[in-house]
Amino acid sequence: MEINIEQHEKVKHVLPVQRGNVSVENVKFINAILYICENDCKWMRLPKEYRKWHPIYKRFRRWVEDGIIDKLFRELCSQGAINSDAVAWLMDSMAVPEYTPGRLRSVKKTENSLSDAPKAD
Repeated sequence: MEINIEQHEKVKHVLPVQRGNVSVENVKFINAILYICENDCKWMRLPKEYRKWHPIYKRFRRWVEDGIIDKLFRELCSQGAINSDAVAWLMDSMAVPEYTPGRLRSVKKTENSLSDAPKAD
C-alpha cells in the first residue's frame, strides 16, 4: 500500500510545510508509515529504500503529538487511498510505547555487596 504523487497533492493541505534540509520527502515518509502499518513491523525493520528509520520515527512522533497523523489518515481514508483497517491499526499503535534498549538495562549497583563470610588473610 503506497500513495502516489496525485494522492499526495490531494492531502497536502493537512501536512506541515517542509522547511530546511529534509532528507525524506513527505510522500516517502507517508509511504514508510503505510509500510509499517501494512507489514506490522518494528521501526528498526523499515527497508533501506525509506532511508534511516529513526528520523522517520521522530517525525512520526511529532506528527502524532501535533494531531497531523490523525488528520492525514482520515483524509486518505475519506479519499479511498487507504482502507479503514489501516487507520484503525495506526490509531491503536499510537498507544504502544516505543521500545528502547536502554530501558531494559539493569541498574548499576552503587553499594558494595560484601559476602557474609570473612575473607581469609
